[in-house]
Amino acid sequence: MLAKLRTRVSALLLVAAASGATQVRAEDVQGVWTRDDGAVKVEFSACGGAVCGAVSWLKSASGAAKVGQRVFSDMVRADQITWTGKAFNPEDGRTYSGKMVLSGKKLKTSGCVMGGLICKTVVWMR
Repeated sequence: MLAKLRTRVSALLLVAAASGATQVRAEDVQGVWTRDDGAVKVEFSACGGAVCGAVSWLKSASGAAKVGQRVFSDMVRADQITWTGKAFNPEDGRTYSGKMVLSGKKLKTSGCVMGGLICKTVVWMR
């Protein structure tokens, strides 16, 4: 009887630990990410019930982007590694449907028009 109880408690602890690991993974997108060309850093953080990203550093201040400018907004979880929301492009001043996909230490962001037929994708690193 005691052995069965220990087995059940161990199983419950294992399930709790696994769900806790999933929660940590779900929040992995938060933090500072550097665009693959090294020109900009964006900090992703919680905003309301979603995730938003704002420019936190620029290699050159001569472009259209400005530090503090929100470039990702209303990003809500579609699954464990994907968020959907809005992506703002400072270069043309337009907001697009946005998507983020987390893969380890890489984050792919896309801004799309025409229902996703035309997209621009950027890769970010921690």
